[in-house]
Amino acid sequence: MKMSRRNFMRGATAAGSALAFPSIIPARVLGANAPSNTLNVAQIGCGRIGCTMDAPGFMRAKGARIVAACDLDSRRLVGMQQLVARHYKTSADSIVGARDFHDLISRSDIDIVSISTPDHWHAQIAIEAAFAGKHVYMQKPASLTIREGRLFSAALTEANRKFLLGSQQRSSVQFQKACAFVREGRLGKIKAIEVGLPGDPGGGNTKEMPVPQCLDYDFWLGSTPKVYYTEDRVHSQNADLKKAVNSRPGWLRCEQFGAGMITGWGSHHLDIVHWAMGWEGMGAKYIEGKGKFHTGGLWDVHGEYDITLTYPNGTPVRVWDKFPNGVRFIGEKGWIFVSRGAAKMTASDPVSPGRPLKALDASDPSLIAGNPSVVLYPHMRIGSRPHHQNLIDAIKGNYESLVPAETAHRSCTACLLSWIGMKLGRKLEWDWKKEQFVNDAEANAMLEREERAPYGAKRAYMRLSKKA
Repeated sequence: MKMSRRNFMRGATAAGSALAFPSIIPARVLGANAPSNTLNVAQIGCGRIGCTMDAPGFMRAKGARIVAACDLDSRRLVGMQQLVARHYKTSADSIVGARDFHDLISRSDIDIVSISTPDHWHAQIAIEAAFAGKHVYMQKPASLTIREGRLFSAALTEANRKFLLGSQQRSSVQFQKACAFVREGRLGKIKAIEVGLPGDPGGGNTKEMPVPQCLDYDFWLGSTPKVYYTEDRVHSQNADLKKAVNSRPGWLRCEQFGAGMITGWGSHHLDIVHWAMGWEGMGAKYIEGKGKFHTGGLWDVHGEYDITLTYPNGTPVRVWDKFPNGVRFIGEKGWIFVSRGAAKMTASDPVSPGRPLKALDASDPSLIAGNPSVVLYPHMRIGSRPHHQNLIDAIKGNYESLVPAETAHRSCTACLLSWIGMKLGRKLEWDWKKEQFVNDAEANAMLEREERAPYGAKRAYMRLSKKA
């Protein structure tokens, strides 16, 4: 990466004082909150999710403090430094700034990295951070491809670092109760599961534009192919930075950088399915379905879709854009439905049309009455709590987080299998132990993507792992 980093830093002067590298005060000298009671966090990615969810989450967490930020867009980097400085009532210069994440993960005074980048950067940064000795919080989805996800999970295990995925629904009481009620057996045997997800629109401006001086676009593209710049392919350059970071970026709707809503929201809901059913370490056996992909504009992710994942015990999980946004468990004794209700994680989250959904509903109120008797997670009682706090507690208590790396990989795999099923439109058989399709070379070719040098999760893992 040395050559790419030198090239990258040539354009970094636009960040001004953000590129100064002041010392971070070690936790051991912080007085009453030390020693080892305060973990230093570097926020990597300063856009919509970083500014509205992950940085605020860590700023509210007990025992953690954001001390550094990184973004390839210098305007967003400065904005994050100012946001964090206002919270801690300090100067923006006191928040270390970098436009290359390597400059932060190489620092011995950083304990945790919070990754809120576009999807195509998730796995590589997590791999490099783990091997640099950092604990990792990362937004979903866990990876761009299934093979990439396997490397990411392997790296966290080999490096023995704690990991938490941004699957915040696990920290919400209604999802905890729904999963526990299912495990408790209130529905009897589960006959079917329905998962409703939103879709994405087509469109997007295809006109080539000059690359903004504040953005290192080649680095931003990372392992994906080199393509011309247009704003709708990346993120808003609105002069009002607050409005820019609160709008949904165009990269979410480009297959070059992700798979669309099937991973964007599918990672949330399919994770809940796995949690309730005890499928966190395994996967589907059959995948069958269809999807329509947008054409004629810049945005080319899927629109409509209808996928059925059948798990080894025979339970079908139907994922359909016509279902209400949430998860319905259908059993011998009735059904339980769980959703976010009217709540939004971010202001730009999509909502289901029609009347507001109930956060927790059932065919018979007795199915969701009281508290469940089963324990979902040994270090958690039923009740909503700050999600980011779980990683801090897991590090200090030396136990597994709510969503460790392998769990994150398996839920992302279910989403990516659905995407492959949409693409091929035929029944596929999946060997979840070997993580490959049975007798289907075309499907297996879709388990990974070619990585553009010098970037990529595979290159990072091969370079850093002793097991590679």
